[in-house]
Amino acid sequence: MKRRVVVTGMGALTPVGNSVPESWAAVRQGRCGIAPITHYDTSRQKVKLAGEVKGWDPETVIDKKEVRRMDRFAQLALGAAVEAMAMSGLEMEREDSSRCGVLVSSGVGGFGTMESEHTKGEEKGFDRVSPFFIPMVISNMAAGHIAIRFGFRGMCSCPVTACASGSNAIGDAFRQIRDGYAEVMLCGGAEATVTPFAVGGFTSLKALCTGEDPERASIPFDKERSGFVMGEGAGILVLEEYEHARARGAAIYGEIAGYGANCDAYHITAPAPDGSGAAACMRAALEDAGIAPEQVDYINAHGTSTPLNDACETAAVKAAFGDHARRLMISSTKSMTGHLLGASGAVEAIFTLLAVRDGFVPATIHYRVPDEQCDLDVVPGTGREVPVRCALSNSLGFGGHNATLVFRKTEE
Repeated sequence: MKRRVVVTGMGALTPVGNSVPESWAAVRQGRCGIAPITHYDTSRQKVKLAGEVKGWDPETVIDKKEVRRMDRFAQLALGAAVEAMAMSGLEMEREDSSRCGVLVSSGVGGFGTMESEHTKGEEKGFDRVSPFFIPMVISNMAAGHIAIRFGFRGMCSCPVTACASGSNAIGDAFRQIRDGYAEVMLCGGAEATVTPFAVGGFTSLKALCTGEDPERASIPFDKERSGFVMGEGAGILVLEEYEHARARGAAIYGEIAGYGANCDAYHITAPAPDGSGAAACMRAALEDAGIAPEQVDYINAHGTSTPLNDACETAAVKAAFGDHARRLMISSTKSMTGHLLGASGAVEAIFTLLAVRDGFVPATIHYRVPDEQCDLDVVPGTGREVPVRCALSNSLGFGGHNATLVFRKTEE
């Protein structure tokens, strides 16, 4: 028998807030976290805007010496994990640590460290790079740091599936618990790629918006969209087996009911034009959850603000939901945060869960010009107070990777 999996803790560091309550309050208000880049001098580059985490000091949760030995992506992950664990009230001395695991993703790992240490190597010789260079850049180190911090001795891994990474981490963790391999999983994603090299790479790929107006930069489903806006941050969830959570009197914020993951097998960066892969992924997630398409009220879309993604995702929703697609609400919170790459699915999973819990559907802000290829209800401008029985969160990554998570209220 499949076991039920619930969420008992959440942590987030995002371009709109340095905690879950702060980030969710900003999303409810439709606040934009996109602004001119402050992490480096943009004068020699086309892209001027990003979604940066603002005013967060890693030394509030990490020892000063350890901060110097961790890339920013791992610092963000650990900061979000500390919040999630505090919210969960989990006491590790009461737990079987071998039944507690960590699945935390990052699309590219320690990009900033790679840049700075390469510069040092060019100047001083490559044998002079930091002895911490390798453990700072490898993508699995966020998961490793979290496991060490909290003493989780079960499975510890890092799915790397580009922009689907965070959702794959949560979905894979969900399966670990549902199928009986663990009682507790810390899961999610972290990314810190607001750096000259990373932004330059995506600029060269023609994936990023080069405009300088924050209100017309990340505009998912809008006909004038021209590319995504780079973001950074982390989202971490504490997942628990339902009876385990109840036995310790934990607060339960919602339930993960299903998970779908597949591949377009079409192109290294472009989604399948007809949305067939993403549609099949959504159908698989609903089937996994035992939920009919008509029971879904809201989809937190991948919604990157690139011309291809938004049109293909719209086609996918139509293919997966048929006539019900017209009755769905489908918004993109990337309009507020930008695109957090490997962390995006994790942060958006938190927003989707809270949408179900609170009966509030976030808006696609700054939407102005309708596109006939994106003609569903994208919740333009202002969020809505409306009951949400069941919601999906989509993540679609380079390489054709698709992941869909299904959330619903927890019924006793």
